[in-house]
Amino acid sequence: MDPQGDYYAPLERTFERIATPFEEFIHRQSTSGLLLVATTILALALANTAVAHAYEGLLHTHLSIALGPWTLDHSIHHWINDGLMALFFFLVGLEIKREVLVGELASLRRATLPILAAIGGMVVPALIYLGINPEGAAAHGWAIPMATDIAFAVGILVLLGHRIPHGLITFLVALAIVDDLGAVLVIALFYTEDIVLGALGFAGLSLAVLVGLNLVGVRRPLPYFIVGGLLWLAMLESGVHATLAGILTAWTIPARAKFDPTTFSSQVRDLMDRFDARVQPGRGLMRNPDQHALVQTLENGVHMVETPLQRLEHNLQLPVALGIIPIFALANAGIPLHPESLGDVLSQPVPLGIILGLVGGKTLGIAGTTLLADRLGIGQLPTGVRPGHVVGLGLIAGIGFTMSIFISDLAFSDPETVVLAKTGILAASLVAGVGGLVWLGLVSRGQSPAGTAPERH
Repeated sequence: MDPQGDYYAPLERTFERIATPFEEFIHRQSTSGLLLVATTILALALANTAVAHAYEGLLHTHLSIALGPWTLDHSIHHWINDGLMALFFFLVGLEIKREVLVGELASLRRATLPILAAIGGMVVPALIYLGINPEGAAAHGWAIPMATDIAFAVGILVLLGHRIPHGLITFLVALAIVDDLGAVLVIALFYTEDIVLGALGFAGLSLAVLVGLNLVGVRRPLPYFIVGGLLWLAMLESGVHATLAGILTAWTIPARAKFDPTTFSSQVRDLMDRFDARVQPGRGLMRNPDQHALVQTLENGVHMVETPLQRLEHNLQLPVALGIIPIFALANAGIPLHPESLGDVLSQPVPLGIILGLVGGKTLGIAGTTLLADRLGIGQLPTGVRPGHVVGLGLIAGIGFTMSIFISDLAFSDPETVVLAKTGILAASLVAGVGGLVWLGLVSRGQSPAGTAPERH
């Protein structure tokens, strides 16, 4: 025990000196983007070396869950895209709900500009893609260039640090939230299989139960995850894409705290007075049941002053950003590349439509809509954000990656077309990311705009 009364295990101080810098690294906003880059490179390496056959074989290995006559049998690739990604969509749903309730989308005045920018950034890329692929199976990929990968995009902006206005990051996050909502609606409306009414009815019943849990004041996450799991199974069998169960479940998570801050503060003071009154020198909590009971009551109070939505969003950020999304990239970004014919591949209609849609369409749609709305007085740019910043933001928003790859698997049944689409997505994301980084670096050179903020940890 040190002079301050803190207990340390024999090797704890040494471990903390090693672990603390690592913990700080994984909590940085840029880390998820860097990890995504690393797993993408790894996936490409696996798909283009001698282990490619083993890589493909592993992804197509089937895993089954059986309960009597009922069997759920899918490949590892399918489990990742329809199973793990449901948790990604659950987190997206929590973020959308928070932004609508208390964030940048909570008021019409603040929400107007990012909403218009997101709509422009979805419509223009889709039109460009359809202009190049107007008919046939290729036309089914029209939604691929509509999506923005928020992890990559925010990671790029964070790399610029103080050189860009902090309001630009806030604007991008609000825009990307609307973009995600648009992608969810597109998947639900246009990328569903044949509807199985019985399963869809059970999904509706599960959703009603989730709403009921919210209305009766259930605040613990376990009932929501159990019923949400049933909703996922029903959606999986219904023909509507199963990952949408994550969004629907998230929207039923309570967003109200049990205690208001004043009540919590009063209770904490009372508990701490009682805690101090029961101090027994030399005896820890294991030998002081009265103090232990007070600590448990304090812990319950902490949970009551925090909304379930906030707690779940906070707890899921790292597992999704550092686990689920990299696994998704590892399973989906591994495409065979042939450098000698890459130019011919990228000039084909599907990848060309994706590249022009993501790079040119996103820039034109977001920057054009934003600057026009600002000029007409419909919305107002964030503090310190200038037209040059908006153009750079539009470029960076052309990083489609996660959601674009996800939609490409839904849009095309032909494996060769899927490979073409993913090649176009990777190429467009590279051009958009590097181009946006360079553009914003040049626009912000030699300036210290107001409203900047250091990277958050």
